[in-house]
Amino acid sequence: MTEIENKKRSLSGIQKTIIILWLSFVMAGIATGVFFSAIDPDALSACVTFPEVSRMGAYTIGFLLFWLLTAASSFITKYFLNS
Repeated sequence: MTEIENKKRSLSGIQKTIIILWLSFVMAGIATGVFFSAIDPDALSACVTFPEVSRMGAYTIGFLLFWLLTAASSFITKYFLNS
């Protein structure tokens, strides 16, 4: 076995989870930047029936939703690779 294969096998479940969460955090940051560069949060308020949300609140909600989406996608991929 190569050294890389040994390192892959030595990662615990917690380490794999942290890797997934960190990478999905980075991708959520990129997705948020791209999304809100193209779409103004004030323009979204006309389409969405949420209560009054500030611009910063819209950025926060968008980031958390992107993080949830990318993390869920990564965890599903990990699940199917392990089964």
